[in-house]
Amino acid sequence: MSEKLMTIGELAHATGVAASALRYWEGLGLLPAPARSSGQRRYPASAAPLVGRVLLLRDCGFTLREIAAFLASRPDEPGAWRELAAAKLGELDEQIARARTARTALAHALACPHEELGECPTHAGIVDARLAGVPLAEAHRH
Repeated sequence: MSEKLMTIGELAHATGVAASALRYWEGLGLLPAPARSSGQRRYPASAAPLVGRVLLLRDCGFTLREIAAFLASRPDEPGAWRELAAAKLGELDEQIARARTARTALAHALACPHEELGECPTHAGIVDARLAGVPLAEAHRH
């Protein structure tokens, strides 16, 4: 007995990903080209977990290009995906640090006793520093 194949609509419904996105991902090589029956794409059941991997990697911050490289890493090169994951982890750490700094700056602005933020000397100093090219993390050292 052969495996039941899914149409693109059935795969879209099963994964929550629009059919147009699935076609796009297929064009990028994230999904293998499916078999066709009467001109319609027919996906094996194994396509759904692959779509799930793409979603997971996207949720982790990988771009579609990075996802393609991640998925293309071969079992005979076990370190390849680890290098990609380590690089993304470093990027995420940088984003988290910037977000923490931004959050602190906004929290301090909300706690400022000045009704008009432009009247605050601390705020003015930070603005001047930013205009001078000083990163927020250095301009707002709290």
